[in-house]
Amino acid sequence: MKQAQQVVKTIMVTEKGTRLTEQQNQYVFKVFDNANKLEIKDAVEALFGVKVTQVNTMRRKGKRKRERTMRYGRTAGWKRAVVTLQDGDQIDLT
Repeated sequence: MKQAQQVVKTIMVTEKGTRLTEQQNQYVFKVFDNANKLEIKDAVEALFGVKVTQVNTMRRKGKRKRERTMRYGRTAGWKRAVVTLQDGDQIDLT
């Protein structure tokens, strides 16, 4: 079993994440690539003391970035998790 700090990198505060938080009680996290849904659920429950009902994950592809010359490189890809909390639970972002 992994520790919570080895699963969740950070909570993402974006426009879409804020809208999901307000409307559907969902929070968006950046997680390590090798984390699975059960580990993410246990880590969020341990870190924030809330009850998780559902976890959705997706891998985000790195974007093409142009260098100073005509060559192209790539930014790093990452994994994102959208966590749905039980009604009445919330995470304090302040």
